[in-house]
Amino acid sequence: MSVRLAVETFAARTAARMSRLAGAGGGTTLPGKLLWKLDPGAIDALAAQLPEGTVVVSATNGKTTTTAMAAEILEPRLKLAWNRSGANLVSGVASTLLAQRDAELGLLEVDEGALPEIVRRLRPRVVLLGNLFRDQLDRYGELEHIAERWRAATEALPPDTVLVVNGDDPQVGDLARDRMNAIAYGIDDVRHARPTLQHAADSRYCVRCGRPYEFAAAYVGHLGEYHCPDCGHARPELQVRATAIELDGLEAASFTVETPEGSIRLRLPLPGLYNVYNALGAAALTQALGTPLEDIRAGLERFGAAFGRFERIAVGDKTLLILLIKNPAGANEVVHTLLEGGAPNLLLIALNDAIADGKDVSWIWDVDFEPLLGRAERLIAAGDRAAELGVRCVYGGLDEEALEVQPNIEVALDRGLELTPPGGELVVLPTYTAMLALQRIVTDRGLVKPYWERM
Repeated sequence: MSVRLAVETFAARTAARMSRLAGAGGGTTLPGKLLWKLDPGAIDALAAQLPEGTVVVSATNGKTTTTAMAAEILEPRLKLAWNRSGANLVSGVASTLLAQRDAELGLLEVDEGALPEIVRRLRPRVVLLGNLFRDQLDRYGELEHIAERWRAATEALPPDTVLVVNGDDPQVGDLARDRMNAIAYGIDDVRHARPTLQHAADSRYCVRCGRPYEFAAAYVGHLGEYHCPDCGHARPELQVRATAIELDGLEAASFTVETPEGSIRLRLPLPGLYNVYNALGAAALTQALGTPLEDIRAGLERFGAAFGRFERIAVGDKTLLILLIKNPAGANEVVHTLLEGGAPNLLLIALNDAIADGKDVSWIWDVDFEPLLGRAERLIAAGDRAAELGVRCVYGGLDEEALEVQPNIEVALDRGLELTPPGGELVVLPTYTAMLALQRIVTDRGLVKPYWERM
């Protein structure tokens, strides 16, 4: 390490320690921001010191869970520099590399918009790209814009970097089209396909000629088996696939993972097809790093949910079930999974419009809340945009007498727990910053440890 880098990292680490002492949330991004200002190239140098290199995971939906799954698989044999708190911009990546001085491998969740800059600097061993859905249009623009930036970034990757892509996503699967060192994964079980493409599906049109795709199977949003009847563009051949999927309500999903090296049957302790996709991505990524299939099975079967991503928290004799919703595709899958497990009659939905959520909340009108609303006996609308959420729910068929509007998330949470019977479960659907607010509340109440103590 150069003298300059040693001085810079010492200053940044000192800032992190001071932040923790001041109680500022563990100093997740502050040291990285300082290092980035002092020397942007320091991230490159820190990454180069990792003996096993780095791997990068990005997606609109599921990147936190996929990265956590990969960590569960890898941690028994490798010391990881992993941004488990979810700080996935350049500053968060820099802070992660600073914090883990004896790490062997960098496992880094990366924001979709930050991906090009980060992969240019890290030159990762493996890049996993999970999906692209319409999300935070005021920040990202249309998903085609992100896809173009991802294409340029993947074309510039070193030849020895393994590119792992979700082949069921037309925009993402096409990124591996001309790359020799690529792995495509996806679902191959038409029993779980939807009868039609959902109205909120995004990538409906051929990335080559612009004509509508025909879907032989649509699993999650626009993810599925597709082909263009005009130019022939189609889902790539899948090297890693999920077959024989059995969904167990709100508890689990069992399926077979088929790979060129063999097959494993596993039971994932998370529900829904979207978590099958997350597990497939983690399996493909870790196998690209040389992980045996039995280690992949063991890691996925002992996996516990990341905060807010289908996490259960005990509150006395009651339970909170927190499921993040942040865009139409993800929210629709949450709704579908809840319906499969038995729709709750009490719901708390929290809608914020901070920068990290997206200032434009019109996306809630593309979410198919109606099947839940028709069964709800009581719905609490919370968050900064609780009033708009309440209007959406009433238009969706909720009886006005069943609606309570309470913008304060903590007050809304207490109201929901008050209405939950002993032994019951309160289902909470928060957007991103509402989820962070819930995290602070349950941490302050001693229900879970602060996230930096779990790092």
